[in-house]
Amino acid sequence: MATFVSTETPVLYGPPPSSVMPTPSSKLSISHQIGIAILVIAFVFGFPGNLFVVWSVLCRVRRRSVTCLLILNLAVADALVLLSAPLFIRFLAGPRGWEFGATLCKTVHYLCCVNMYSSIYLICLMSMDRWLAVTKPFLSQRLRTKKRLLSVMLGIWVMAFLMALPMPFYRSSLMVRPNVYVCMPYHWKDSTHEIFQYLWETVLGFLLPFTFILFCYISVICRLRSAMFQRKGRGNFLILLIIAAFTLFWLPYHLINILQVIGLMQNSASVLNVAKVARPNVTAFAFMSSSVNPVLYVFAGSSHIRQAGLGFMAKLFEGTNSESGSTRTRSSRGSNAESSVFTKLSVKLSRKGDGAGADPHEETMADLNNRDEMKTLTTLH
Repeated sequence: MATFVSTETPVLYGPPPSSVMPTPSSKLSISHQIGIAILVIAFVFGFPGNLFVVWSVLCRVRRRSVTCLLILNLAVADALVLLSAPLFIRFLAGPRGWEFGATLCKTVHYLCCVNMYSSIYLICLMSMDRWLAVTKPFLSQRLRTKKRLLSVMLGIWVMAFLMALPMPFYRSSLMVRPNVYVCMPYHWKDSTHEIFQYLWETVLGFLLPFTFILFCYISVICRLRSAMFQRKGRGNFLILLIIAAFTLFWLPYHLINILQVIGLMQNSASVLNVAKVARPNVTAFAFMSSSVNPVLYVFAGSSHIRQAGLGFMAKLFEGTNSESGSTRTRSSRGSNAESSVFTKLSVKLSRKGDGAGADPHEETMADLNNRDEMKTLTTLH
């Protein structure tokens, strides 16, 4: 993620310092005011909201489904990122630039990038869980263990931290005026590094995972249209809301990434200028993605507010067990049918053994019935 443009070469790295940082005597620009407003809203609503989600899952939810645990991880990631909002607000509002040093400059942007990767891949895991629950329910039940889930989530976090490693290398606190520093992108005056960073973010942080999510949900929708699976449940609704919100807030950022890469490859000053002017705004807009999920949960769980009070979110998250319950019901029905078939087979075989002088034609028909019921038993598996 890149919040402000560099100032080394105007064609490649954006406007001069005066357009990035206000002078001590000037008023804040409209762009700075919009950025501050977005960050304030994100922090005021998002940070307490995500803490409330964490509290609800840890203290109020009795049975934590896969979706519930993934939502917990999303809330923790978003809350940690929103802790950096006051630093950016101070940076935009104050005339003295970035006052927190180069280390914190790299660290906060690195954590923002980790949040982007962890969020989209946790959503991928949610989508895959829905896909397995609908298309392969028996396999889903075997794989849905807490140990496997924790291992996969740990793998996602490790992968997110590794994928975000380019960010601190391409971020630095540079002096733009005497004693005024700006935390900005820095690519060593080499457009190749800039192309690499933005393609890396967009391909690994959006295009590949989003393609996987689309595949999962197209398969789920096609499966739900068949006569076998008509129950959709709250888990699907919640995940679709989360996917829609992530797409809404992150798609503009990745489109600007692509636009800037095109401008660099074609050496087009006009395309680069559009991308660099739009980047601060789309980046601030992407920051809102960390605060919107609690609002979505309130909307999805509004029917529980009167009944459960502060525990309404716990009721909502417990509802995500519905798909697991329906799958378990189907499994139990399969087991009951299997027992019924075995019982009928036992009765018929015993009758066959007792009737030594029975009609050979009747015995042949019994054998055919037994084979038909064995086919039914095989189908159940």
